[in-house]
Amino acid sequence: MSSCGAPEQTATSAADVEGTDQVVVAGRVSGGVGSDGVPGAFVRLLNGDGEFTAEVVSAPTGDFRFYAAPGSWTVRALHKTGSGQAEVVATGIGLHRADIVLA
Repeated sequence: MSSCGAPEQTATSAADVEGTDQVVVAGRVSGGVGSDGVPGAFVRLLNGDGEFTAEVVSAPTGDFRFYAAPGSWTVRALHKTGSGQAEVVATGIGLHRADIVLA
């Protein structure tokens, strides 16, 4: 179940957003290189000023997705097993990856 009425979280590829006018920040929460995705992590999107913008819950595969505007974003994951974050600069339309490894 996702929070804030967000759509169900699934893996997102560049082909999924090709031909659209969407800026998509997406990735996967994992426990480390080669590990499985972490389900149930709270994934937060923070704008360039560090202000909270949105939150979703990672899918059973650890995947998450946000529709955003161009700009600098921080994506932070919080889970009972750890936390982590990724920085991404979404320069324009398309997929911008923000994979997160929990520590």
